[in-house]
Amino acid sequence: MDSLLEKIGSLSKSEQAECAKHLMLGGGTRGGPVLVRGQGVRVYDPEGKGYIDCTSQSWALYLGYANAEINRVVAEQMQNLSHVHQGFDTLPRFYLARKLAQIAPGDLKRVSFTVGGGLAIEAAMKIAYKNTQPSREFICLYDSYHGTTLAMMGASWVSTRAAGKLVGGSRFLGLTRPFIRVPNPYCYRCPLGMKRENCSLACVQILRLTLERGVAGNAAGVIIEPIQASAGQIILPREYLEAVRKICDEFNVPLIFDEIQTYGRTGRFFAAEYFGVTPDIIVLGKGFGAGLPIAATIISNKLEGFQPDSEELHTFANSSVAQVAAAKQIELLENGILQNACRMGEYLGGALKGMQRDFPEIGDVRVAGLHIGIEFVRDPVSKEPLHAEGKAIRDEGIKVGVIFGLGGVRPNVLKIKPPLIIKKSECDEVLEKLHEAMRRVLRK
Repeated sequence: MDSLLEKIGSLSKSEQAECAKHLMLGGGTRGGPVLVRGQGVRVYDPEGKGYIDCTSQSWALYLGYANAEINRVVAEQMQNLSHVHQGFDTLPRFYLARKLAQIAPGDLKRVSFTVGGGLAIEAAMKIAYKNTQPSREFICLYDSYHGTTLAMMGASWVSTRAAGKLVGGSRFLGLTRPFIRVPNPYCYRCPLGMKRENCSLACVQILRLTLERGVAGNAAGVIIEPIQASAGQIILPREYLEAVRKICDEFNVPLIFDEIQTYGRTGRFFAAEYFGVTPDIIVLGKGFGAGLPIAATIISNKLEGFQPDSEELHTFANSSVAQVAAAKQIELLENGILQNACRMGEYLGGALKGMQRDFPEIGDVRVAGLHIGIEFVRDPVSKEPLHAEGKAIRDEGIKVGVIFGLGGVRPNVLKIKPPLIIKKSECDEVLEKLHEAMRRVLRK
C-alpha cells in the first residue's frame, strides 16, 4: 500500500478528533460513522462494521461502492488524459454528448458539461434568460431545493422559513437573487388546504396567474423538480406536470426540469420519460457521473445555446475521467439496472405499505422506482409530523447497520434511495433493519 494511504488509514480516534478541528462543514447530517471503504451497497467504518447505504452518498452512487467496471474505465482513461481545458475537444466529451442526445426525450439534443448540479442549473438559467428577453424573474416551487450556490440559494428552501426558522441561505440574502415561488402539489399536505379529488389543480392555476399578472415582462423560466426530494420525496402528479407544460407553452416560457436527483432513479433515464412530459431544458448532476463530479445541461434545439465567448467557462468542466465514467454508467444502466430499479422499488414500496398495518405512524409511502420516501405522523387523521421520531429512526438505523436519509425541510420523512444495483435479499435486510429501528423508537 502507498505510504500516504497507510498514514491516512492509521489515524486513531484521537487523531481524527484533532483533524476534525480544522474542518469546516457547511451542510449535511453529522453524527454518522466515519467511512473507510465500501463494496456494492455496503460501506464500512474503521472497526469493520458494515452498513447498507440507502443514501447512495447524496444519491450519487447508482452502481454502489467500488464498481469494478467504473474503476476499470477510469483507470484506463487516467493513463491517457484526466483534466483538459474546456477549449480543447476530446473524444470522451464528443461521445458522451452524443449519447445524451440519443437518450434524452424530444428535441433535447445539445449538451453543456460542468462540475456540479448547482452550476448546471445556473447554466440552464443563462440559456433560458437569453431566450426570453425582456425578462428577469424565474419561478420555482414551494420547498424546492436547487443547490446552495449564490444563484441557487434563492430558489431553495434553505433561504426561507420552511424549516420553521431561518437557516443557511437566509444569511446571504444580500448576495442572492430572489425567485418567485408558487405552491407545490404536495397533495398529502396541500399548502392551499384542498383535497386532490376536488382541487381542480388550484396550484397550477396560481402558476398561470403568476405568469399573467405577477411577473414584470416575460418570465425567464419555470424551474421544477419532478420529484421534490429535499422537500420530502414529493412526487408531482403527472396531470400537474402536463398542465405546467401547457401553461409554459402558452406563455412561451422555458420549462426547466431539475433532474439532479431523478436521473435513472425512477427506472427511466429521465423523470421526463417517467411522467411523459418533456421540458425545454433538463439538468443532471449527482449520480450522473457514477460518483465522479460532472453535471450536464441538455437543451431543446429550438433554444439559442451558448456562444464560445466566455458565457459559460469553468476550469474543470471537461474532465475526461468523469466523462468516461458517466458514459460507462449509461451503458450499464441500459443493460438491466434501470429495470432492477423498477422491480426493487416496487418490491420495497409494497412491503413498506404493508408495514402501515403495524405502524400507522407511517402516514404516507411515496414510491417512484428507487426514489422512496416514508412520512411519519402521530396518527393518520391529524397527520401531525413526527420530526424528532424521524431523526431518531434514522439514528437507530445506523446502530443496526443501515443508513437512511431525511427530508431536508421535513425531517419526519425518511428517504430510502439505495444504489440501483440493490438485490431483493438486500431489500429484505433493509426492511428488517427499518422495522427494528421503528420498533425501538415508536414502541419503546
